[in-house]
Amino acid sequence: MPEMPEVETVRRGLISQVKGKKITNVEIRYQNLITGDVQQFIDMVTGTTIEDIGRRAKFLLIHLDNGFTIISHLRMEGKYRVSADPAMIDKHSHAIFTLDDGQKLIYNDVRKFGRMQLWRTSDLAGNKSIAKLGPEPLSDEFTFENVKPRIMRHRKDIKTVLLDQSVMSGLGNIYVDEVLWSAKLHPETPANHLNDDDIKNIIKYSNEEMKMGIEAGGSTVRSYVDSTGHAGHMQNFLHAYGKEGTPCSRCGTEIEKIKVGGRGTHFCPHCQVIK
Repeated sequence: MPEMPEVETVRRGLISQVKGKKITNVEIRYQNLITGDVQQFIDMVTGTTIEDIGRRAKFLLIHLDNGFTIISHLRMEGKYRVSADPAMIDKHSHAIFTLDDGQKLIYNDVRKFGRMQLWRTSDLAGNKSIAKLGPEPLSDEFTFENVKPRIMRHRKDIKTVLLDQSVMSGLGNIYVDEVLWSAKLHPETPANHLNDDDIKNIIKYSNEEMKMGIEAGGSTVRSYVDSTGHAGHMQNFLHAYGKEGTPCSRCGTEIEKIKVGGRGTHFCPHCQVIK
């Protein structure tokens, strides 16, 4: 699933490709992609100009000049491509936005899990999906004072807690494994067993991982590509995720893979001891 660095990379690519372009036609081929009335979505988006592309956690925000924003969640396999080549449109192309320069903004989604919703831009904070999000790394709100009580109120394992987007947002399975490896925290440690230094390390390494991920263009572990079709490179710098059976780069102990909260979880049994 695309996480914060991947969505940020897509955002940056789309800004250079579609910002300032007018949407002359909208075709929705998979009706369930749209949350709300599909025809109303089409009517309200057609004829608008894309003012900017924003992001909140894993949500892509396509701001239109009519005071509305398309809130887009890529989920597992969602991708955007910009092209004038008809061959880029296939059976997995579920939304096609024709632009005034002849190009098309194409949303592809093999699994059909992604969703789009039109929402008034001035009230984005009131959207149900946006409102429940916790502070995200690299933001002014991502502070010890904000993050500590959100983590410490939970008795569940820290892996599950960090995946909860209402606690802190933007991180998914890959980056949570990396943050816990860097912080030397066992993924099954109860969240309320952590001390202040542990919380500070989670904040520190979450910021570092997100910054590295963005600079690397995201992680391409399965099928992620950015809006220009390029894969990310962060997977080349991972220490835990997907490394089961290989030596820990810190101590040499074999990385293990277990299930935590139903999610495949990678950790070093020597460096990350449960509290």
